[in-house]
Amino acid sequence: MTTVTMRRPPVNAVNQPMYAEIKRLFSRIEEYAPDARAVVLVGEGKHFCGGNDLEEFKTLSPQNSGPRMMAVREAFWAIYDSALPVIAAVRGVAVGTGVALAASCDLVVAAEGARFSLPEIGVGVMGGAKHMSRLVPQGVVRLMHYTADLIPAEDLVQYGGIASIVSSEELEQAATRLAHRITRHSPVAIKIAKRSLNQIEYMDLKSGYQFEQSLTAELSGTEDAKEAVQAFFERREPQYTGK
Repeated sequence: MTTVTMRRPPVNAVNQPMYAEIKRLFSRIEEYAPDARAVVLVGEGKHFCGGNDLEEFKTLSPQNSGPRMMAVREAFWAIYDSALPVIAAVRGVAVGTGVALAASCDLVVAAEGARFSLPEIGVGVMGGAKHMSRLVPQGVVRLMHYTADLIPAEDLVQYGGIASIVSSEELEQAATRLAHRITRHSPVAIKIAKRSLNQIEYMDLKSGYQFEQSLTAELSGTEDAKEAVQAFFERREPQYTGK
């Protein structure tokens, strides 16, 4: 497991260079962390991410928005498409871009008192609602998008998008424990599972299950798959090699 920390005080607001750095890191995570099987994404200090740097909105226009918005999308997609599962550890606020970053991850763990917000309507931009829909139902998304209110994680956890809420002091440890529950499995199976879950998320039942079956066929040719079955019958812990 490896940890990626966003460091841009005071609230880790993201600007264009930081979007580029996020894209570069997560699209090549296996090069930067060759031994990792999962990633924990955290924000340094009191907050996960306070959103997009508002200074950049001062110069945003219909003429220059295209490439800027593409850079933002590519950062989020790099996390979503990362070869490894990513767990967001959210304390303080996840606002706008912070919501999109957290929701681009596979799982979210939140600290007590963490708050989520879609503030776009109040600052003259759009975005974030579709990402929030990975964490909560549409009715809650619309409430958050129209009001731009900060909503406590305690009010959102019931919808299943947040895996757990822990004390702020325990946040990183809780995210690490969750990562270890994943990484005890075959690294080959973990990567294939990530690819499978991303692909089937918006597919219909029959097409999605057919795709999953195709990956079963692929996985069946690996040494780790054979080891998993053998270990089950021998009633021992499997010894995976990643092959």
